[in-house]
Amino acid sequence: MKQLSIDSTIGSSLILVGERIEHVLNYIPKNKKLAIISDDTVISLYGDRFPKADVVISVPQGEANKTLQSVERMYEQLLDAECDRSAFILAIGGGIVCDISGFVAATFMRGVDFGFVSTTLLSQVDASVGGKNGVNFKGFKNFIGTFCLPKFVICELSMLKTLSPSELLSGMAEVIKHGAIADPDLFTYIEHNPQKVLRYDSDALERFVYDSVIIKSNIVNLDARENGTRRLLNFGHTFGHAIEKIAKLPHGHAVSVGMVLAARLSALHGSLPQAAVERLTALLNVLGLPSAVSIPPEELLAAMRGDKKREGSAIHFVLLSEIGKAYVEKISFTQLEHYIHDLC
Repeated sequence: MKQLSIDSTIGSSLILVGERIEHVLNYIPKNKKLAIISDDTVISLYGDRFPKADVVISVPQGEANKTLQSVERMYEQLLDAECDRSAFILAIGGGIVCDISGFVAATFMRGVDFGFVSTTLLSQVDASVGGKNGVNFKGFKNFIGTFCLPKFVICELSMLKTLSPSELLSGMAEVIKHGAIADPDLFTYIEHNPQKVLRYDSDALERFVYDSVIIKSNIVNLDARENGTRRLLNFGHTFGHAIEKIAKLPHGHAVSVGMVLAARLSALHGSLPQAAVERLTALLNVLGLPSAVSIPPEELLAAMRGDKKREGSAIHFVLLSEIGKAYVEKISFTQLEHYIHDLC
């Protein structure tokens, strides 16, 4: 097992890569009411390994259910179980479970302690780490949310072997993102070992999770509330969230297309060589991730106008100057409208 920690302005969090769910009670304070939040798929796979809890709440699956209405139902179930401000919430699941559970924990009775057992690659390398919790609103991704860190995140690597290929690749898009913005060695390793990804190789999966958590934790320690450096983690996400909203692609698949568009925007902006755009596109394609989707430019632009990263008439974009090096550029919607037809 490998441990990392986040010590930031929004609190501290222990990340445990390779720990097992059977040991989760070692990290939860004793003599507290325990509420578990999960989903039916995870409960069917791992429910017999859950610790004893006062209540188990099942979250409906799918982004369409990550809403304030679902949060309200969860509040009611916590109250029915007589949970109070001393309760502990344990989320066991993937990104949707972690996002909504973290939001519930941060807001229930003005905040209760919580922890995650992360069961998917997407969640282990991204959603469960860093303290951003939220729900969707009118189709916009994580539009309502909080900054609040879990006390711990357990990343049990053996759980990744039960993922479908689509779920695995959704997580790999975020791993590739981390390599593209901050770790050229990780990016090159994936390029040289695509068969290890597709074979669910244990050593490769451990590296993907651990290296990604190092990158994300270092950035969160510097900028927990996304006022500067943390924006780099949004590479591919401005386009990606709009694509996810319109085309209903899984998150990682939408981010995959979004990264290609952001790389092409970097090239149009004069900061990234075309060879690097082609290198990123080739890596995504060899893994079976999409690099393009058919969406009218006007529709894509309209969706991006509702992005959380918008500031007035401009939006913060993450661009690349090379593989492994990113920067943030504020681009006006007028400029973006000029670029968008070339990009699409």
